[in-house]
Amino acid sequence: MELAGLGPVPFAAMWLSDMGADVVRIDRPTRLANDLAGVEPAFVRRGRRSVNIDLKHPDGTAVALDLVASADVVLEGFRPGVMERLGLGPDVCLERQPDLVYGRMTGWGQSGPWSSMAGHDIDYLALSGMLHSIGPAERPVPPLNLVADYGGGAMMLIAGVLAAVTAVRSGRGGCIVDAAMVEGASYLGSVPYALMGEGWWRPERESNLLDGGAPFYRTYETSDGEHMAVGALEPQFYADFIAGLGLTDADLPDQQSVPDWPHLTETFAAVFATRTRAQWAEIFAGSDACVAPVLSMAEAPSHPHNVARAAFVTSEGANHPAPTPRFSTNKAEAANGDAPVDGSGDQTDAVLGEVGYGVDRVVSLRAAGVVG
Repeated sequence: MELAGLGPVPFAAMWLSDMGADVVRIDRPTRLANDLAGVEPAFVRRGRRSVNIDLKHPDGTAVALDLVASADVVLEGFRPGVMERLGLGPDVCLERQPDLVYGRMTGWGQSGPWSSMAGHDIDYLALSGMLHSIGPAERPVPPLNLVADYGGGAMMLIAGVLAAVTAVRSGRGGCIVDAAMVEGASYLGSVPYALMGEGWWRPERESNLLDGGAPFYRTYETSDGEHMAVGALEPQFYADFIAGLGLTDADLPDQQSVPDWPHLTETFAAVFATRTRAQWAEIFAGSDACVAPVLSMAEAPSHPHNVARAAFVTSEGANHPAPTPRFSTNKAEAANGDAPVDGSGDQTDAVLGEVGYGVDRVVSLRAAGVVG
């Protein structure tokens, strides 16, 4: 059961649906449905059945709890205390369904001095220490909303929920999963933090192995204003890389000589500027140089490798990433069918019928404004 909202919870529900879960989404009543219009892409709402319940109506909580009683998992992404005020906090839900996994997603966590503050991905990433290390030397740059919102948020929530479901099926009972984006983003930064602790990571941006400081792990502009990505870390891959540039070890200082990195960067930049991205892509195609063209989102779906892997699906004329990972036993389709949830509550009658609500009762609840 997904409580409709924005950010990582809809993404987590989408992924669970893509993997075969039956996800029922409690949407706002029709009169409030437009609150999310234009903010949450329709494709991310795909694959779930929509039920309209006014959780602020005195009888709305009782209806929602009847759905909780038949659920394995509840996902919510509101500020701490909101679900409790609605009468749908974890204690109440676990009393109704003792084997329930109650997944809570917040930016700052359920406790702490910042727990009740508003925020977005960039703020959680900032407090994690990771934003400081991302971007050019001049200033930090947010990596879209991938790290805290979806990586440290949705994916950590999914992992926690699935671990808890496994524990329930081992007989250990239900539990609450407290996922915080700031902590998830920090956890994703375990390697940089470890390197810093060992004295191998400098605080300045573009001065380290993986932040654009290394001349063999960064992007370079081509003659047509596009870019190539280079990740030639290992010596054997680096050898293929400089060979592709038409250079030799005799032309260059040692790869690991950090004081010479600026000179190496200038040398590689000058060479890349002599050809177009397409020309460089052809030169490095099939090699182990760890070099790839930097594609735009418009270009990526039509790249031959992505096409061969069916890495994107088309829905309503637009390209979208296909569900991942894949399994040998079945083919994950786009979310049990790719029809988006529009918040209309078109499955309200069917879902309530599954938990024992008769037609007359649903009609009565609708007349009272409890359900849409």
